[in-house]
Amino acid sequence: MNKRFQDKVAVVTGAAQGIGRRVAERLLEEGAQVVAVDRSELVFELAEQPGVLCLTADLEQAGDCQGVMQAAVERFGRLDILINNVGGTIWAKPFEHYETEQIEAEVRRSLFPTLWCCHAALPQMLEQGSGAIVNVSSIATRGVNRVPYGAAKGGVNALTACLAFETAERGIRVNATAPGGTEAPPRRIPRNAAEQSAEEKGWYQQIVDQTLHSSLMKRYGSIDEQVGAILFLASDEASYITGVTLPVGGGDLG
Repeated sequence: MNKRFQDKVAVVTGAAQGIGRRVAERLLEEGAQVVAVDRSELVFELAEQPGVLCLTADLEQAGDCQGVMQAAVERFGRLDILINNVGGTIWAKPFEHYETEQIEAEVRRSLFPTLWCCHAALPQMLEQGSGAIVNVSSIATRGVNRVPYGAAKGGVNALTACLAFETAERGIRVNATAPGGTEAPPRRIPRNAAEQSAEEKGWYQQIVDQTLHSSLMKRYGSIDEQVGAILFLASDEASYITGVTLPVGGGDLG
């Protein structure tokens, strides 16, 4: 196994399942020490592996994000990589059907954890004079039935570009991936546990159809295809890349 993350310390958010969990596993396989963070206690399933610190936190809260970065530095002495993976559509429907509280919840879920974690990690990375941040965005910034989520991920893209401008000359790289449709096992803890009506199922199917239509490859990607792009941007192999949002959607540029 390539040890390109040997002696690196990485924080991975949303690490309990899906893309985030696989990112954490791959980092460990490639030599990193990992702080795996999620609001679900499922994240502690990673605790049996050496070199990992598992934490639960509500990353929609700035204070929790600060606590995570502090714990990472106290445990491992530095912070080299931050993978911001928290986020995801809670509801899928035409914009006029969203309630005010739902719009606010989508933005809190898919923008603020990335914003707060970047802010919390910066002091340590600036002190070191080095660091790599990878934000997980989405090609849903151009898509149907997810306007609040798309707006939040558009904010992630802007955050990525602006922070890269501010920190490039101080040794920090900031990039993002924009995953397209991704085949994944059913979520063990769903973002929205409410039973879908026939109309809501139809709205979600419109997302699937549009995603497949927009992809040149006409298929969903795999978790490992998403993880590969994230790890490349986090690695020294991408040392001359910053301020980029890389679409990983089979040719759909979002």
